[in-house]
Amino acid sequence: MKKEYIVVRIEGSPDGAPYVVVSLSSSKDFKEQNSTPMSPFGSGVMGFTNMDDMIKGLNKMMAGGMGGMGGGITSIKLDMHEYKELNLSVGDKVYLEITRAESLGI
Repeated sequence: MKKEYIVVRIEGSPDGAPYVVVSLSSSKDFKEQNSTPMSPFGSGVMGFTNMDDMIKGLNKMMAGGMGGMGGGITSIKLDMHEYKELNLSVGDKVYLEITRAESLGI
């Protein structure tokens, strides 16, 4: 299986080890996220017209259904050699291919 992703974030390791964490979003999710209108108050601010909408929106936000980087993020840990070799930057299109290893029955 081969899937297309967009690099959305690159972070160093939190403990100072020689690796980086690359966060990916599927290109479909990335396009949908960028096509939704932004709030004039920023990406984390939601507008409400009544109390019921606020409660429903709050429940979605607590469940991870709203916000800038929610839901469909895939993260990969790369050592520094792999990261430098790939020369990745935010916004790059990448492909992940997953194959199942064949068992020899030993």
